[in-house]
Amino acid sequence: QVQLVESGGGSGQSGESLRLVCVASGLPRPFFGYDMAWYRQPPGKERELVARIRGNGKETYAESVKDRFHISRSNAANTVYLKMNSLEVEDTAVYICNAKLNDGDWTGPDYWGQGTQVTVSS
Repeated sequence: QVQLVESGGGSGQSGESLRLVCVASGLPRPFFGYDMAWYRQPPGKERELVARIRGNGKETYAESVKDRFHISRSNAANTVYLKMNSLEVEDTAVYICNAKLNDGDWTGPDYWGQGTQVTVSS
């Protein structure tokens, strides 16, 4: 079975930093073939893409976090990270790890973690 296990969420003050970790297991294809991403869903709002990283390391970010957050991955460890710096109250959300096969002709469904709460207070 596919598992995306998240850790690192919690509470922080504005201006502080947190690092989220997602460890994947059971994916049917090699890990490097998957785009890995972090989504978030703020309270009362729709889920949105925060950051995505391809197997080759190419990164994309939502404009609201581009200068503050950094996504990275270790293909050897089947792990993706999200370093969140200069946290703002608006970053409060459930953060969800995502994997989707994107390897040439190989495509597949989305896989999702259970989500981890990040709460930022002023």
